[in-house]
Formats: sequence, structure tokens, C-alpha cells
Amino acid sequence: MTQIVVVGSIALDSVETPLGRRDNALGGSSTYFSLSSSHYTKTCLVGVAGTDFPKSAIDLLQKYGIDLEGLEIKDGKTFRWGGRYKSNMNKRDTLYTELNVFENFQPSLPPSYRKSPILFLGNIHPELQLQVLQQMENHPLTALDT
Repeated sequence: MTQIVVVGSIALDSVETPLGRRDNALGGSSTYFSLSSSHYTKTCLVGVAGTDFPKSAIDLLQKYGIDLEGLEIKDGKTFRWGGRYKSNMNKRDTLYTELNVFENFQPSLPPSYRKSPILFLGNIHPELQLQVLQQMENHPLTALDT
């Protein structure tokens, strides 16, 4: 089975919509991408979360068969984002962004990820994206979200 490596943000989001509010919901570009891609192929997640990252979130990722060897749990808080969506859901206001452990994220690919034929680089700094590309042992099909 083809494998895809996903590198990016893992977050806990607090979101307001006209229909309600949800606090500490699982968020982040790599999380959403991994959950989607896991329906089609083996998915390997690389990211960082804090010690406050809920076990239920890890359980959910594992339930979908996502390989978490590249998930680092660091002392501190998980990246957090808060937003309020407008009535049409196409526009939103960012209420806060707290980088926390994500601020010093230095992606390190486990050896078993480095030959993957497909790489998805989520919304991380372009210098970090380049660092990840330099860790790959081949020239994978690469998609970037910046």
C-alpha cells in the first residue's frame, strides 16, 4: 500500500458559529488531512502537541489507522486557535492564536517515513517545509499548504 507522510499543525480549536460554540476541538491542518487521507492509504503523521493534548484525540487518530510514530508530545500546551465564523460560514475572524509548543516545532521524520512516495506539507513555515524535504530520501510527489 502506498504511504503518505503528513507534516503540519496539530491544534485544539475553539470555534464559534451562528449555530453554537465548541471549545478544545481537535484541529490543525495535518490532523484534518490525515483523517481524510487515512480512508484511502496508509497515513503517517508528523507534528507536535503538548501534554494537554487529549487521549481521546490520540485514540481517534489511532482508530483511523494513522501511524503516530512522528507525533511528538512536548512539555507545555498544544497549539490553540480561536475563531468566530460569520453567518455564511465563508468568512471568519481569528480571535486568538497561541503557538505554544508549536512555536519551536522542528519536524523530524522517522526513518520509516523518509522513502514515502507522497508528502503533504501543511501550514508550517516554508523553511520548515524545506527542512522536511531535505530529510526525504527520494523525490516524492509533494503538496504544500502555506
